[in-house]
This record gives sequence, C-alpha cells and structure tokens, in this order.
Amino acid sequence: MPLRTLETWPHGAIMLDAEHTRFALWAPDAFDVSVELEDEQSLPLLPQANGWFVLNTRCPAGTRYRYNIDGELQVPDPASRAQAGDIGSHSVVVDPLAYQWQHNDWPGRPWTEAVIYELHVGVLGGFAAVEQHLARLAELGITAIELMPLAQFPGERNWGYDGVLPYAPQSSYGTPEQLKHLIDTAHGHGLAVILDVVYNHFGPDGNYLHRYAKGFFREDKHTPWGAAIDFRQREVREFFIDNALMWLLEYRFDGLRLDAVHAIEDPNFLQELALRVRQETEPARHVWLTVENEHNEATLLEQGFDAQWNDDGHNALHVLLTGETDAYYAEYAERPTEQLARCLNQGFVFQGHFTLDGTPRGEPSGHLPPSAFILFLQNHDQIGNRALGERLHQLTPPDALKAATALLLLSPMIPLLFMGDEFAAEQPFQFFTSHHGELAGLVREGRRNEFAGFSAFADPHKREQIPDPNDLQTFEASRPLLTGNAHSAMHDFYRQLLQIRRREIVPRLPGTETQGTEVLGFGAISAHWRMGDGSELRIDLNLSGTPVVHHPQAGATLLFAQPPQPELLTQGVLAPYCVLVSLTPATPLHPVNGERL
Repeated sequence: MPLRTLETWPHGAIMLDAEHTRFALWAPDAFDVSVELEDEQSLPLLPQANGWFVLNTRCPAGTRYRYNIDGELQVPDPASRAQAGDIGSHSVVVDPLAYQWQHNDWPGRPWTEAVIYELHVGVLGGFAAVEQHLARLAELGITAIELMPLAQFPGERNWGYDGVLPYAPQSSYGTPEQLKHLIDTAHGHGLAVILDVVYNHFGPDGNYLHRYAKGFFREDKHTPWGAAIDFRQREVREFFIDNALMWLLEYRFDGLRLDAVHAIEDPNFLQELALRVRQETEPARHVWLTVENEHNEATLLEQGFDAQWNDDGHNALHVLLTGETDAYYAEYAERPTEQLARCLNQGFVFQGHFTLDGTPRGEPSGHLPPSAFILFLQNHDQIGNRALGERLHQLTPPDALKAATALLLLSPMIPLLFMGDEFAAEQPFQFFTSHHGELAGLVREGRRNEFAGFSAFADPHKREQIPDPNDLQTFEASRPLLTGNAHSAMHDFYRQLLQIRRREIVPRLPGTETQGTEVLGFGAISAHWRMGDGSELRIDLNLSGTPVVHHPQAGATLLFAQPPQPELLTQGVLAPYCVLVSLTPATPLHPVNGERL
C-alpha cells in the first residue's frame, strides 16, 4: 500500500527513517517555534516560506513532543498522529509502517453491497472491545461498520464531533496500532470500515490554531460552531485532504463519511478532496465517500461522492411512525406520506421545494440511482438529539416498526442501522461530553435550552430533567447491551431480512431505476423499481392503523410479508402495519424480433 511522500504530506511529524523525523508546523502568526522533546531538549524549527517552520532531527518512533510558540505557549501538534493522553499532553511520533497487516489483499466491497452499522467506539469499550462484535455482525448480514469520529477530543467521553486533533485517534479508545488491528480484523470477517470525519470545525476546547495560524479561519463567515474554516488557503486544504488520505492509505479505512458538509463554505474543496482520493487510491480498491448535507446537493453525488445520508426519508418515516411534529419534524407534518413517496421515487424530499421559513432547499435528484441515498430509521443524531435519547422501538407500535424495517432493508437504497437496532436495545443513546469548568456549564445549559421548542419540555422545570452531558452516568447509561437472548426475536428478524437482501436485492442493484411510487392512503404507499436485470421490485407498505385498497401484481413472487401471511398478496387489501415485498421477473424477449412480450 503506497504511503504519501514528504513532499505531498507536509503537516506534522513524519518519520524519515527508523531514527529520524521531520517536524513541520504551519504557523504564519508565530515569530519563533521550537519542538520540546520529552527529554527536555528544546530544538528550534527553521522558518521557511509562507509561514512554515521545519526541522529534520534524530528522533525515533514513540518520542513525545510539544511545540513551543514564541516562548509563551506549549501546544500539541495540530497534525499529531497520537497523543500520550488528553489533548493537553504530549504528541507522539508514530511509525506508519510498524503495524504488520494480515489482510494485505483486501480490495473492499462494491458500494451496492453496503449494509452499514453505525457505532460509537467509546460506549462499546474501545478499539479492542469493538472487535468482539465483528463476527456476530458479519453473520447477521452487516457488510460495513461505520465508526463515529475518532479525532482526539478533550477528555475521555464525547460523541467525537468536538475533535481538535484530526490526525490522532482518540487515546482513550486505544493506540493507532489497535485501531489498525480493528480494521484488519474487520477485513478478515469481510467487513468494510467507514470513518466519520469532521472537516467543518474544530471543537471548543484545546484548539490553539487561533494563536499561531489565524489563516485556518475566516471571520467573515460563521458556522454554528464559530468562524468558518478558510479553505481558500492552500495549507488549510492540504491539512484536511491529507487527513482523509491518511485514514484511507495508512489505516486502510474503506471509506469516509463527511459530517455536515453544508457548513463547509468553499464550494470547490469537496470536489478537490474527492478527486484526490480517487487519484491516490489504487484503482482496484473500493473506496466509499459519503456525506451529510442539509443542502441536498445532488450535483455533489456526481462529483466523486457515492451517496448522501437521506435525512428527508428518515424524517418522513419518523412522523408516520410516531406522530411527532416538533422542531424540524414540522417540515413533514402535513404531507408525510407524499413526502415518503417522493423520497422512494426520487431520492430527496426537498429538491428546490420551499421550507416553512420560505427558503428553497435542495436540488433535483430523480436522475440519481437509489444507491446514491443512505436510508435509516435512526442514527446517532436522531436518537441522541432526543432529550432523553429514547430509541424508536420505544416510540412506535411494534408491527409498524417491523414494516418500516422491511422497507429499510429491502429497498434499493443503502440501509444504515445504529448499534442496538438489531436487538431493540433498551438503553438510550444520550448526548455526552467530558468538559470541565465554565464550558461544562455552558454545554449543559445549551443542551437543555435546545428543547425549549418541544412541547414536552416547554416548562423550564421539565428541561431540568434532561441528563447533564458531562455527568459520567449519562455516558454509562448509553452503553448498549448487545449480547444475550433478551431480544433474539428481533435479531432473527434482521437476519431474515438481510438474507433476502443479499440473495434477491444486492445482485440486481447495479443499474436499478425507480419506476414510480403511488400513495394508497395516509401512511400507505406502493413503490416500484426496475432492477438491473429487468425484474421489478415492488414494496407495498402501510404504516397506518387503517386498511387500504391494494392491487396485487400478477405473476409476482412474494419475497417477504409482515405479518407473514402470503395470502395477503392476493386479497386486494393492505392490512394495518403491513408490508409486502414482491419481485416480478423480467419480461422475456420474443424469440423472433427481440421485443418484450
């Protein structure tokens, strides 16, 4: 596997050989920079053009170091490959070749095979502990695990979106070698591994770039987290592109999910990142690039990115399943069935349509294949951004949830599960951090005030019951119990559906096109797709408590029914909380003129 060269990987401490390291820091607002080694050596870095400070020196792997800025401030390396502890501790020189890979020929998996399982490494106990789940997930039918962000953050507990050292795997989860071992082991089980990366901001604690590299930010543009990152600066672009390439080339991740790219102001950065990834990864490898993007930019999915998380589909389904219409669900309150139909037929719900505040959102997406959209019933956001972190099975009728799960796992869109879905885990997934002092109080109160617009928490006294993100118990309560027989029926239900997907859907996915979706009644739709082999996949779904008229497809083979009653296919009525999944073979060619019969 090729590694970047010194010329193309400028940031950080890069080993030249077994005994020597090059230190490079972009610090255009500093006068003097030195590297302070753990043996109390202080070595001045030499100023270079364009704000760089560089030094080649004798320094083996494992050496701990910090940078000293103008003799006033000691800081970690912003491109630290590992931390000896928290963000305030020493950075560590890492040998990228130290780990001995066992599955060197792993090529990845085609995107159409993706069944993604999102998980949080911390609540599962770290890199080594996650390995204990891999065999079970592969047997279930999962083909990829997606790790929530790993970039070093302040403290030991965090969702990961407050990271401040993007190159360093979180030290409380394990070492770089342990992360590589997790990925290597996953590949041995046939599992791809995706990493969620945050390129739209740095966390509020432990980021010192404003002191010596103000060029990382632009004060004329702001995001919800502060000044926007200035991707107009070549050094800034390279910092993040090199980070993406490090995860893909050195750690051999199979893909990246870019968080909230709508908060990235530069319109060309994402296209350049995708182009560089495609250029610098081996052509035979399957490398997946996906995004979260409130702007629903369909054009981005034609510029090197494979798919987008489809929040529109989730939101419409959530309103139909729970009846909740608070906050952002208000956009789906009036016509959720029609919006779900549009999602299944065209991808996005909002494709330039006006939102409640009168602004247009999104781009036309009906020309994209269904596999350009990642569908989910819940994820870390949709559970954790609830005040109490309840899971969907605690909010909706069991039969309705089973019907929606069949839609998720058997539609041509790419399905994503969140850890614990397959067991209907009772444990919540709450928002947790480990901030201290004034910041801890601000985060706690900010979290509670987020729910002032929800009817259940309009009373300030009710908001006091929302768990404190900094309380250790909030984190401990979010550990899912993923073993045992308490929910084996749900586990078997997922296994059954994923076996059908692997056998009947995945081989037909390449070349699939939507064929239209019909609204049958409130909460009820009939969706059709022309699969790559010419067959027709049909999903008839009723998420309401009222039966609706249903016209069965002649000659169709029933792949799945919930409730499991095959006679439902021919009764002409779609029962409450029901789903029928059927497949009609391709019409054979006429033996003489080649026309369809």
